[in-house]
Amino acid sequence: MGFFNDNVPPLRRKRENLDIQDLEGLWRVNWRIGKLQVYSTYYTRVDQAFILWGILLLPMFITAQFFPVSWTLQAMVWSILSCFGVLAMMNWTRYWVVKRNVNWILYCWAFLMLFGVILTNLGIFAGWGGILFHICPLWLGLSALGYFCTGFAVRSRMLILTGALHVVGITILPWMLGWQFLLTGGLMAACLLLLAEFEWDHV
Repeated sequence: MGFFNDNVPPLRRKRENLDIQDLEGLWRVNWRIGKLQVYSTYYTRVDQAFILWGILLLPMFITAQFFPVSWTLQAMVWSILSCFGVLAMMNWTRYWVVKRNVNWILYCWAFLMLFGVILTNLGIFAGWGGILFHICPLWLGLSALGYFCTGFAVRSRMLILTGALHVVGITILPWMLGWQFLLTGGLMAACLLLLAEFEWDHV
C-alpha cells in the first residue's frame, strides 16, 4: 500500500456513512421548498472551521482591495477576528486531530496564522515596507505551508494540491498588479469553501 490511499479520489461528494470521529458537532443542512428538497448536506467540525475562515477572509481582502479604510483600523479589526478564528478552529477541530494522532497540526496552523498576523501588524504599525508590500504572498505562502503539513500528516492528496495551488497563486501575483488582494482573498476563500463542501481524502 502506498503513502496515499489510491482507492478513493482526492475529492468526492460526501458520504452518508461517516466515521465516528466526524459525528462530533455535526451540522446538518436540509433546505426544502414545500416537499421538494432543494439542498441537503452536512458539515463536520473541520468543515465548519473551513467555512468560518472563508467567511473571515473574504471581507478582509475585499476591504483592502476596494474600500479606503485606514490600514491601522483594518489591522486592529482583522487581528481580533483572526484570533477569534484561531480559537474557534482549535476548539472545533481538536477532537478530529486527537483521534488521528496529529495534534501538532492544530498548533502548526495556530502558529502560522498568528505569525502572519504579527508580521502584518509589524508591516502596518512599524512601517516595515518589505512586509507591507508583500502581504498577499505572505498569506498565500503561510497557507500553502499549512496545507502541505496537514496533507502529509493525514496523507491527503487534495490538501497537498490545495497547497500547490496557493504556490501557483504566488507566482501569478506579479501579473495581477492592482488586484492582488482580490486574487489572494478569492483563492484562499474558494479553496476553504470547496474543502468544506466536498469530502477530501485522508487517513
